[in-house]
Amino acid sequence: MLEESTAPVVEAHDLVMFDLDGVVYVGGEAIAGVAERIDRVRASGRHVAFVTNNASRTPAQVAAKLSGVGVAAQSADVVTSAQAAARLLVEAHGEGARVLLLGGEGLEVALVEAGLEPTDDPSSAVAVASGYGPDVRWRDIMRVSTLVRDGLPYVASNADLTIPTPYGLAPGHGVLVRTITGFAGVEATVAGKPEKPLMEETVLRVGGDRPIMVGDRLDTDIEGAHAISAPSLLVLTGVTWLEELAAATRRLRPTYISPTLEGLFEPHAAPAVDGARAELGGWTAQVVAGRLDVSGQGSDADWWRVAATACWLHLDASGEVADVSDTTPPGPVRQLGAE
Repeated sequence: MLEESTAPVVEAHDLVMFDLDGVVYVGGEAIAGVAERIDRVRASGRHVAFVTNNASRTPAQVAAKLSGVGVAAQSADVVTSAQAAARLLVEAHGEGARVLLLGGEGLEVALVEAGLEPTDDPSSAVAVASGYGPDVRWRDIMRVSTLVRDGLPYVASNADLTIPTPYGLAPGHGVLVRTITGFAGVEATVAGKPEKPLMEETVLRVGGDRPIMVGDRLDTDIEGAHAISAPSLLVLTGVTWLEELAAATRRLRPTYISPTLEGLFEPHAAPAVDGARAELGGWTAQVVAGRLDVSGQGSDADWWRVAATACWLHLDASGEVADVSDTTPPGPVRQLGAE
């Protein structure tokens, strides 16, 4: 269940890790107020990190995009799943190892910077690494799939099944991972969220002993925070809405919920629970006959907190997801960010 913070949430942490799409920007524009809020985090002396599963871009390219939408960033602030994959390969095979590359520039640069040697010659490779790359060829996928089937170790930058594009959600790198592993009959070692390597890489590179993850997606950002036992703040400027929250199992539940990033700078009260009922700030929520009912008045943030808590109480007690189809949350309409 949600936790309480009597002081502003950010005060308990020395590293704030931000997801990108749906948290910092949506498409080609920064989310309103985000740049100023990230500046406030930095001004307080805390470390700031931008964490992305996208392995196709280098940290410098990601930092340039952030700067282009008005968010101050340097390449050292950005940590990618490609960098986490490269560290896994160095730890397993040592610097100088030759790695068969199936991906784009971001993965290649990460391998080289880690002291590895990318190659397209499978005869000398000790492992294969894959990451999203729009120009990856089918014949290369077939070759890698056969090599993995025959025993070549396989590290995947991430397993995201979708990727945002100007024309909507499209198949992500996870579809490629499933193709290779399904054919080969093995499991890939995955570096990106929600697995530990990318989260641990972020702490190692950027610094801090008390991190918090800020994300918009339950099955990458929030689950990734759970993987390293770090608190998380879910913001509602991206892909997660009431339907996703209602269905969230314990591993997918955030520590805190806020409609916007302003929640970092506010105390958070936890709903009071009485049986199946949750109460906070003038709102009361309960699942009755399988349907979520929220009554009262108060802040938008407290509405979300009681609604989520009531849904989770119902899910834990019955194993059934509450029907929220006729429940209209307060505030702006749903946004469409994605990671």
